[in-house]
Amino acid sequence: MKVYEFRKEHEKSFVMFQCAAEPWWVFRASAEEMAKDYHVYLMIADGHDELGTEFVSLEKYAADAAEYLKTKGIARVDAMYDVSMGGAAVIRFLAAEDIKVDKAVIDAGITPYPYPRLICRMISFRDWIMVMLGTRSVRLMKLAYPPEKWTPAGEDPEEHYRALHQFYMRHYSAETIYRVFWSTDNYSMPDPVPLVGTEIEYWYGEKEKRAREKEHDIEFVRRAYPQTVFREFKGLDHAELVLMHPERFAREVKRFLKEQAD
Repeated sequence: MKVYEFRKEHEKSFVMFQCAAEPWWVFRASAEEMAKDYHVYLMIADGHDELGTEFVSLEKYAADAAEYLKTKGIARVDAMYDVSMGGAAVIRFLAAEDIKVDKAVIDAGITPYPYPRLICRMISFRDWIMVMLGTRSVRLMKLAYPPEKWTPAGEDPEEHYRALHQFYMRHYSAETIYRVFWSTDNYSMPDPVPLVGTEIEYWYGEKEKRAREKEHDIEFVRRAYPQTVFREFKGLDHAELVLMHPERFAREVKRFLKEQAD
């Protein structure tokens, strides 16, 4: 795991976890927006860190993040954000109670499937095939994610998609892809989940609401962390806020942090 830190001079800590299948630099703009007020730790999982590593498990991702924070002398995190696979890591991170977290935003966090093991294997294999095929060429990537929607402001679409394609070809192995989907959909959680004092918001885009309901993510988080406040973002899709709208992302996070502080 590789960690990028922004604005170390700030006293308050803000920990960010990434989603699957993305290089670290797609989160840079949002991390820099939060770094105007926080010391930001951007946690990049094994298999995504350009260091030749392979993703092992969601549990290891969460544990590695906790271990890194301990090496920095952090026993309590002021605020934490995560998206998709990163959301799963934080759901697990909070349950481990290894490091206390004051406030957390779980953005479309994935939760363990309630299906039989064979069904889970079939779903993971399906997702593996889709990503393996979809990242083989720039043309296929554009078909799946139209450039007019998924190119960050100020960037050239061709350069953006070429850079993503090069990342997938060089650093995102078939083994990592499968393990990411299997582990993110089937990670372990304590039963019962311990009560934690973290103030939590669970976010999801309007366009992914059915998926979050169908895959039982909202239901699982509501049961595991009953203090959670759920927030829907009109017109947005999965991970769109953090990837495409960094200024709005930072405003929404700081709105939550300020509301809770008040």
